Amino acid sequence: MDPMFEHFFGWFEMPSVGLPAVFISAFISATLIPAGSEPILFGYITLNPDLFWAAIAVATVGNTLGGMLDWWLGAIARNRFKVMDEPRNTRLKRWLEEWGPKLLLLSWLPGLGDPLCLAAGWLKLPWQPCLIYMFIGKLLRFTMLTWLLTLVPNSFWHQLGHWLHLI
Repeated sequence: MDPMFEHFFGWFEMPSVGLPAVFISAFISATLIPAGSEPILFGYITLNPDLFWAAIAVATVGNTLGGMLDWWLGAIARNRFKVMDEPRNTRLKRWLEEWGPKLLLLSWLPGLGDPLCLAAGWLKLPWQPCLIYMFIGKLLRFTMLTWLLTLVPNSFWHQLGHWLHLI
């Protein structure tokens, strides 16, 4: 393998460096910035299988805090932009009013999760239940997705690396 890649992957393998990278990628991916934290999380767990639960916890906390940032931005936007009319009869608004913070169990869904958190803040849903339901949904997502990725044989990842000219 190219020495540059060895150094790069070795840097992420260190627990003192890798877990902050997992946290930052999970936090950023939960905001309105389109990014994915799964490759970094899975790569870290592949390099440090003994830190599986620590990495899942760090990713979940980072992703939940990013979702709460979206909630907070929604609440601020509602207070700052009183000139704007509140959306009427939108499906998302009706779901949030009917299900309340429980709907944030789905905050992990790509394309729907970030606007869902933003809308929860806009509608001034209580932050504590929103935080709890977001955390549970994101924990289940990271646990299931990472576990499923660990079931894929290493030969597949190795072949994929050759195909992408990374190895």
